[in-house]
Amino acid sequence: MKRREFLQLSLATAAAAALSRQAQAQADAKEIRIGYQKNGVLVITRQREALENHFKPQGVNVKWVEFSSGPPMMEAMNVGSVDYGAVGDSPPIFAQAAGAAIVYAAAQPIMNGSGVLVPQHSAITTIADLKGKRIGFTKGSSAHNVVIQTLEKAGLTYEDITPVYLTPPDAGPAFANGGIDAWAIWDPYFAIAETRQNGRILVNSRDVTKTNAFYIANRDFARNRGAILQQIVDVTASTAKWAEAHPDDVAKSLAAVTGVPLDIQTIAARRAGFSVGPVTDDIIATQQGVADRFFKLGLIPKQIAIRDIVWRNTQT
Repeated sequence: MKRREFLQLSLATAAAAALSRQAQAQADAKEIRIGYQKNGVLVITRQREALENHFKPQGVNVKWVEFSSGPPMMEAMNVGSVDYGAVGDSPPIFAQAAGAAIVYAAAQPIMNGSGVLVPQHSAITTIADLKGKRIGFTKGSSAHNVVIQTLEKAGLTYEDITPVYLTPPDAGPAFANGGIDAWAIWDPYFAIAETRQNGRILVNSRDVTKTNAFYIANRDFARNRGAILQQIVDVTASTAKWAEAHPDDVAKSLAAVTGVPLDIQTIAARRAGFSVGPVTDDIIATQQGVADRFFKLGLIPKQIAIRDIVWRNTQT
């Protein structure tokens, strides 16, 4: 091939690639992808079509992607498959330590609806009784943090138990069949275990630690589409305010979207708090404490600064 022909071909290829990227960017601008689990404000937001109604006049579509827990959602967000989603306190810590492209966009204090369960007739009656026992939980989830802080409350260490890493759908049968001695989990699985799987609450998470849920965004999405992200956060917060005043309607919405029975979702909704707001200094400090604890235990490979990835909207 002659040099001139080669250069022409190279330029044509580069131009085609640029057009392809431009086309992809234009396509991305017409869609937002929301990650959600079987609980919380985003499920209600989906059921009420709040984001769809807000963005329809702007020609922006909303795509919903369901996850069984936070860690796989963080993986999807890191690679850009999801733009925004809700998780507990631990998944973003593990993700940040791994260099994931995420930011904290908003926060939600969690006052109830998670903890550690044991079978109804278990001989385990105190936290100290967990020594030497098999505790099931999802690695890297908010339940992971609850386990660690529960053990600390009784002067136990992580080495004093046998952690059994299970996703919620796998942990439920293991708990019901005696495959694990205790289960750290959140609603609605927490309520399912209480009502359907003969579970007894050993520890409510509120009694051992402050707990927050977070609304996380892909870093590039936050950087390039900050105005859109702010609108998503605002709609989320507005839906949360509605949910605070309508717990029974929330239960119906959760049941309709998730398929989890209404009586279980009613238990979860009536004891939940839904308020969504900014990531305050106090919340940052609480989250930093979790991160520092994980590093000290060797659960994450390096120290991280939570404040480094807290998003502040600079777009109008």
